[in-house]
Amino acid sequence: MDSETNIQELKEKVKVFCEKRDWDQYHPPKELATALIIEAAELLEHFRWKSEDESKIILEDNKKRKEVEDELADVFYFVLRIAQKYDIDLTKALERKMEENTKKYPVEKFKGSNKKYNEF
Repeated sequence: MDSETNIQELKEKVKVFCEKRDWDQYHPPKELATALIIEAAELLEHFRWKSEDESKIILEDNKKRKEVEDELADVFYFVLRIAQKYDIDLTKALERKMEENTKKYPVEKFKGSNKKYNEF
């Protein structure tokens, strides 16, 4: 379904959802950013203190996977809401950031190693 979905359509869906509930008044940037971080922390809770193998097992359990998907959807919702409400083109922003990261983290210096990570 991701391959069939348009980001603008998702932003519009979030906009309509919020407008029907008159939530614009509760969504200044700080509140949305706070909500985004809280939802990201709730996603993290599923993996806290788990080994890499244990984390993968969580995603193989249907009930736990749904919980992770729900938290990830909450994070995505707030990303979309911030972008929708404050007219941020997510595709442009991601492309620009990926260009910056390509320069900052050249393949020849970073591929296959995290040793250089500590230099930043």
